[in-house]
Amino acid sequence: MHVKFAELPVSDQDRAIDFYTRALGCTVAADAPMGEGGWRWVELAFPGAESHLHFLPRENDEPSDEPVLVLVDEDVPGTVKSLRDQGVEIVSEPQDAPWAPGTLFAEFRDSEGNRMVLSDR
Repeated sequence: MHVKFAELPVSDQDRAIDFYTRALGCTVAADAPMGEGGWRWVELAFPGAESHLHFLPRENDEPSDEPVLVLVDEDVPGTVKSLRDQGVEIVSEPQDAPWAPGTLFAEFRDSEGNRMVLSDR
């Protein structure tokens, strides 16, 4: 068993696709018309992962207070530097996770205001 996709609220699908492909190395796994109003079925794939991200319409423009996804990456400091170099908002610098001793984590916001956790485990 595995998770097929996680839903991520976005306001602008093209802007979100650009962010995730450019900043995090995702590829577009699906991009097809869906219903009325120009909304599309978009799924993004992370390198080496079975699960995809699926975009759903964001209800408002308020950034998320709590993290919506936890991404695992072996080089948290290097990824934070890369994100910062691309102008991505870093919410918290790499630090030890109080909930998991020996785990390094940081937080950032995506192009849509979603708060994300980056963890090395």
